Amino acid sequence: MKLTHLALRSYRNYEQVAVDFSPHINILIGENAQGKTNLLEAIYVLALARSHRTNNDRELIQFGADFARISGTVTRASGDSLLELIISTQGKRARVDRLEQPKLSQYLGRLNVVLFAPEDLAIVKGSPANRRRFIDMEFGQMSAKYLYNLTQYRTMLRQRNAYLRQLKFHQAKDRVFLDVLSDQLAAFGAEIVTARTALLAKMATYASTIHGDITKDREALSFSYQSQVPEAARGDTEAAYAALGELFASHQAREIEQGTTLVGPHRDDVVFLVNGKNVANFGSQGQQRTTALAVKLAEIDLMKAQTGEYPVLLLDDVLSELDDARQTHLLKAIQNKVQTFLTTTSLDGIAQELIDSPAVFRVQAGALTAE
Repeated sequence: MKLTHLALRSYRNYEQVAVDFSPHINILIGENAQGKTNLLEAIYVLALARSHRTNNDRELIQFGADFARISGTVTRASGDSLLELIISTQGKRARVDRLEQPKLSQYLGRLNVVLFAPEDLAIVKGSPANRRRFIDMEFGQMSAKYLYNLTQYRTMLRQRNAYLRQLKFHQAKDRVFLDVLSDQLAAFGAEIVTARTALLAKMATYASTIHGDITKDREALSFSYQSQVPEAARGDTEAAYAALGELFASHQAREIEQGTTLVGPHRDDVVFLVNGKNVANFGSQGQQRTTALAVKLAEIDLMKAQTGEYPVLLLDDVLSELDDARQTHLLKAIQNKVQTFLTTTSLDGIAQELIDSPAVFRVQAGALTAE
């Protein structure tokens, strides 16, 4: 999978730009605050219809403009397709080959991306919400079924929480309706838990191998999926459904008392273990960086296994954060395999001997110039 052409209009500090990219490595070089990260963000938004930097879409629209437009040509084994996303204060509109998509969920998955930025250390040492967001975003790209079940689960969760609040404040009394909501939430939740179990196991296999290569097998990386669903039930949808039903029933009194859903996959977590110890709590910063790098590179391999094609890799000023050994491993891993977009303020310090004929673009004040 390659992004061969990108066009922006009124996006962040880009008034209008159109550029063709190399199918291999593209280096975006420039001083800070010139628009390098904005360009990577635009590719991410084109793929996922949301930003990784803000939840406020208005920030993506250039000051004084009514809307922002991102369009790109994606080349896959099945052929080329034109993706277009228009962002306005009224919401988002997505088109594929100029045909408007009724739902964003029908648009997602046309362009798969993996983003690696300095803040991705939060995947390892941040909150459980960081890790849930990470696995949901990435698995949602790989599987339309996972994305559907996740969307339905979140909708049902909002409805159930709203009804729990009504019961808490005695604005409703019907426990039968709560049972109906609980049953539907358990059905979608079971699909999520079983999918996470399978995909995390595959990702862990890739990550363990990569981590061993980086550390020369001095350290071993493993994943621990933390879920309130018993481990024995996680691999089977019916068993997970039954387990979630029991959890909702046993927690019902407390949930009504607190007015919120206390159990379910929206409370799950993933713990990364190095030599059997939680690397977030007991690992050095170097171990945390190595874990984050291994997880991100594993994501590339997993996406290839699940979709049949490599994703586009976005590296936002991460090489400066990696020592020579980790930088060398990263560049060797992606060379001649994954189309890559790399931002940097300087080519100094980059192991250029590992990058074969990159396309270099100078970014300055929202303008892009090929060098």
